[in-house]
Amino acid sequence: MPQILTPPGVSVKTAAGPGFRHELKYLITAAQVEMLKSRLTGILTPDSHAVGGSYRIRSLYFDDYDDRCFYENENGVDPREKFRIRIYNGSTDRITLECKRKERGKTLKTACPLTLEQTKQLMQGIPLGDIARQPPLLQKLTARMLTARMRPVVIVEYDRVPYVYRLGNVRITLDTNISSSSEISRFLEPEIPRRPVMPLGQQLLEVKYDEFLPDHIYRSLSLNNLSQTAFSKYYLCRKYTR
Repeated sequence: MPQILTPPGVSVKTAAGPGFRHELKYLITAAQVEMLKSRLTGILTPDSHAVGGSYRIRSLYFDDYDDRCFYENENGVDPREKFRIRIYNGSTDRITLECKRKERGKTLKTACPLTLEQTKQLMQGIPLGDIARQPPLLQKLTARMLTARMRPVVIVEYDRVPYVYRLGNVRITLDTNISSSSEISRFLEPEIPRRPVMPLGQQLLEVKYDEFLPDHIYRSLSLNNLSQTAFSKYYLCRKYTR
């Protein structure tokens, strides 16, 4: 079920622990993307990592032998987790392993860096050795690979226009050109074959914040006129490649 938006400027406590954030998603049109860019540029700061205003995100998602992550997403299981390896703009200079946990309507993301050699081995579905020397998150993935036969299953790629606002730790992103690829072995290549998964002209707005969303940002987004969704890029891309 889509979660209810926190009233503007109001702080809300939930049962989820430290580090958990609100993450609201809305399907929008290409015209609304341009409108929001114009509105947000005046009140929020573009993310410093977005050269030219945007960057391309590519993620390699994992699932186990029973496709547990896929079906948990489909059935709205709470809590649930997904593992992914992420790179930016097709570059291997920065490779990150991430785990995204959804619990009681909020999300928690943990991450650790990966070397190029580690990434290549994980792309083949081969667990890394020397578990004791691994960071905790990598240990967790390794354990899942050994016990539940977790392996890489789909690539998700899209272009992101990100904005940030310090008060409330707000992050607004406009995600366009969402696409999938089953070419796991080509994950680290600068360009890969991709398949669009969204209806023509449909894009995604994500609103992330800690405990409150400042009133002026709420009004600028006109969220009351948008339909909230439980959209999952992983689920949709996997659905088209299974």
